[in-house]
Amino acid sequence: MKKPVIVLGTDHAGFKLKEEIKRYLKQHDYIVIDEGAYNHDANDDYPDFILPAARKVAKIPGSRGIIFGGSGQGEAIVANKVKGIRAALYYGKNPDIVRLSRTHNKTNILSLGARFLAKDEAIKAVKLWLGTEFNNEERHKRRINKISQIDK
Repeated sequence: MKKPVIVLGTDHAGFKLKEEIKRYLKQHDYIVIDEGAYNHDANDDYPDFILPAARKVAKIPGSRGIIFGGSGQGEAIVANKVKGIRAALYYGKNPDIVRLSRTHNKTNILSLGARFLAKDEAIKAVKLWLGTEFNNEERHKRRINKISQIDK
């Protein structure tokens, strides 16, 4: 199976973790598009990077996005404002959240709370998320279709 294009976006709070995940993805032969931040600037604002990343995921068929922030919460909110995006938040502890976000919700963006995740835990979450497919059960397809109707 062909690997999806992965779009990244972060502000200063997630910059270091984004760079670690970018390195991991490239080592595993993913095509990575980095929408910034490109350096650590404590005064930057996450919508400036998350919105372009989410728009790019919505535009590139089959792509996925990984976004980063201090908690990941605001970043998920911004991403979910974009038509066609289903972003899920993960900030540690139970990886079933990551798996279920794909099998039940067919998420196309994973928002990571960098202040709550160690690098190894974040890599495990990314690996799980990228390796998990939507299960195509009728009840989940029906729900995804209802979500899609909201975009219209």
